[in-house]
Amino acid sequence: MEKGMVYLVGAGPGDPKLITVYGMECIQKADVILYDRLSNEKLLQYAKKDAELIFCGKMPGKHEVVQEKINQLLVEKALEGKAVTRLKGGDPCVFGRVGEEAEVLVQEGIPYEIVPGITSGIAAPAYAGIPVTHRDYASSFAIVTGHGRSEKGEDYINWAALAQGIDTIAFYMGVGNLKYICRKLIEHGKRPDTGAALIEWGTTEKQRTVTGTLETIESKAEAAQITHPAIVLVGDVVKLRPRLQWFKEGCANTGDLFIDALEEAAIKN
Repeated sequence: MEKGMVYLVGAGPGDPKLITVYGMECIQKADVILYDRLSNEKLLQYAKKDAELIFCGKMPGKHEVVQEKINQLLVEKALEGKAVTRLKGGDPCVFGRVGEEAEVLVQEGIPYEIVPGITSGIAAPAYAGIPVTHRDYASSFAIVTGHGRSEKGEDYINWAALAQGIDTIAFYMGVGNLKYICRKLIEHGKRPDTGAALIEWGTTEKQRTVTGTLETIESKAEAAQITHPAIVLVGDVVKLRPRLQWFKEGCANTGDLFIDALEEAAIKN
């Protein structure tokens, strides 16, 4: 039997409008879709009626399907000659473990493509009215894991380089370590009054944004009961939010209607 094809697709940051055109095509032609918790389930309605949908969601500290099982499923379904779409929130190459999945596919001789997506570290701030770079405030930007410690508890993040060399920092999966993140940045040279923001469920109808400084953001996040998923953004660009905020948080998202309109237009053309 001829081997199938695997598409490792970034679903974007949450708003279904933000998936790429090619990403949508990979959903529509898939025989099997393995999707994560942070990929908007509204996108699944554009799959074929007989497509097999497999949830591979991951909560902090709790994995519905472990990574080894996901790798195995990708291989098994492709060896059955099926078109397989692995749908990941954001961009598959940004903390999406796409490298591990691609390595397994290479080992098995299975063809694949990586389809980039918009990552939440840029999109969530944009929807909150915070550009991650700005001529007057930030000429550098970094994406960092919010729990950068080894299994032995050793911290492998270069805090000095971040604090002294990067203007805007987006921490993924950092809500649980917010106090530690703020303390380490201040210890290594970031001003305590540096702007900070937490953006929960960025780009979706559930988006909430809390702003403050490295000194105050922890108490503000606690008062607002901000939880996962959320981006921790640090930098003076946060000061732009009062002037540039455009997205009305807490409103229904019309992403599915937008996608319907795109499909209707494609059919007419």
